[in-house]
Amino acid sequence: MELSPYAQGGWRLLGDPRRFPRRPFAALLRAAFRSLLDHPQAGLDDPDLKDIDPTVLKHCHAAAATCILEAGKQKADISAISTCLEDCKLDKERIEQFCTEYQKNKDALEILLGSIGRSPLHITDVSWRLEYQIKNNQLHKTYQPSYLVTLNVESSDSGSHPDVSFSCTMEQLQDLVGKLKDAAKSLERATQM
Repeated sequence: MELSPYAQGGWRLLGDPRRFPRRPFAALLRAAFRSLLDHPQAGLDDPDLKDIDPTVLKHCHAAAATCILEAGKQKADISAISTCLEDCKLDKERIEQFCTEYQKNKDALEILLGSIGRSPLHITDVSWRLEYQIKNNQLHKTYQPSYLVTLNVESSDSGSHPDVSFSCTMEQLQDLVGKLKDAAKSLERATQM
C-alpha cells in the first residue's frame, strides 16, 4: 500500500503526540471514518479537536481518509497497513488504534467502494481557472495562487454524473499532468503490442 507524499505528511503530523495527543487522534480517526461511511457532510467539530490548528486538522483528515480508501480499495491486510503507517513514523499504539477502527468499518467500506460502479468515468472536457487567495477563512494572509480544475465526466453505466472539481497548487497540477502523460504513453505502448 502506498500513499502520496501529501498523505504521508498528514500521517507524520498525526504521529506526533505533541500535535495530536491520544484523544484528538482517536477523534480524528472516528471523524474520518464517519465522513466516508455515514455522513459525507460530517464536520470536524468534535470537542477533542478544538485545540488543533484548522489547517493541520484538514490536512490530517484528508490523509486519514486517503489511507482508509486506499486500504479498502486494495483490500489491504493489517500487515500492509501497519507497514505503511510505520513508514509514516506512527507508533505501535496509534497503528493498532487505526487498524482496530479499520477492521470495525471494513465491511461497510467495501460495500461503499463496491457501490461506486464498475466502469470508470470518462473525461469529456476540462476547464480551469487561476485563483489567487489573499486570505484564508481564518483571515490569515496567504497570497497563494492555485488552480480550480473542473472535469466534465460521463459514465457508460448510467447517464450523467456531477462534474469533478478540485483545487490544486501549480506543483500538484504539474504532477497530475506528468502522471497523465505517463499513463497516455503506457496506454499507447499497450495498444501497439
